[in-house]
Amino acid sequence: MAVQRAAELRLLLVAMAVAAVTARGAAGGGAAKVPAIFVFGDSTVDVGNNNYLAGISARADFPHNGVDFPGGEPTGRFSNGLIVVDFIAAAMGFSMSPPPYLSLIAMDANSSSNSSGEVMSNRTMMAAASAMKGASFASGGSGVLDSIGTTISMTKQIEYFSDLRDQISTILSAEKASTLLSKSIFLISAGGNDAFEFFSQNKSPDSMAIQEFCEAFISTYDSHVKTLYNLGARKFAVINVPLLGCCPYLRSQNPTGECIEPLNQLAKRLNGEIRDLFRDLSSEMQGMKYSIASSYELISSLIENPQAAGFVEVKSACCGGGGKFNAEEACTPSSSCCADRSKFLFWDFLHPTQATSKIVGLAFYDGAARFVGPITFKQLADA
Repeated sequence: MAVQRAAELRLLLVAMAVAAVTARGAAGGGAAKVPAIFVFGDSTVDVGNNNYLAGISARADFPHNGVDFPGGEPTGRFSNGLIVVDFIAAAMGFSMSPPPYLSLIAMDANSSSNSSGEVMSNRTMMAAASAMKGASFASGGSGVLDSIGTTISMTKQIEYFSDLRDQISTILSAEKASTLLSKSIFLISAGGNDAFEFFSQNKSPDSMAIQEFCEAFISTYDSHVKTLYNLGARKFAVINVPLLGCCPYLRSQNPTGECIEPLNQLAKRLNGEIRDLFRDLSSEMQGMKYSIASSYELISSLIENPQAAGFVEVKSACCGGGGKFNAEEACTPSSSCCADRSKFLFWDFLHPTQATSKIVGLAFYDGAARFVGPITFKQLADA
């Protein structure tokens, strides 16, 4: 099995090289494969919305974050550089990732001097004009359940999209807006914070507690997807719950230093529920198409076969602090930071490096069935 997985990773890396060349060509002047990408979720896909929230700790707008981003500046991405959505957007032919929605609103707020009601309307209208190729509503710290975190809940993210959609309809006409949205990608990456929060409060949950949590989680996920569908979404690109128990922070909390398997098993169960949910919804809702990318499986493969991807360290954080796995403290400007980020799987105590995100993004775009199905993100875009 290990030999087979290593072979799969090598084939993936060859495919990545081809896909990267193709993506560069498309971004260099060719048309994007879809009109727009709209992004919802947590810190795995947040490109800077949390920069605009006051009084929160879930932010990454400071060094050493962004050290390898073009220009070397922190952007609000929880990474040393680009994140998975950046590579997916590039593979689909976009020259840049969808911008954080709150940045579009802030841009107009800084240029408007009308009354408060007119300002809000103008903000959304200008955001719509700027977001014809997509926008990111994702917010680090959020979950599928609105009780998770203190940032932008999934419900609020979808409300922001609803506002944007209304303004796009005003600009284009309802019919043209409907066509644009039906051909666009709606990317969702959420669930990790829900699982982590539940596990943090229930170190040894019984089967009934797990069942109740899973039911609440999937019922809420179902509601979010249906709301987006009713707002015009038809193509859903879903990233499932990661292999949480093997993140550096979780390892640092385990006396043995090994992965926390009960948390991984919870993530695995949620992923099965997500798979079943989208299978059922696609048979119920006319015109709906979906692709589910397995962050869980891909990170598991990289941990088992690091050499195939060029990694040297797959347990410790590149940026952080504390004696165990450099992961007992978050990445801050005063943290120790590794010199060669390309050799590390994890950037900080929870999030991947740019090098990992590149592998992950291109695997989701056009990788093996083990990592993305029932179709790839590329096939979803072409559908």
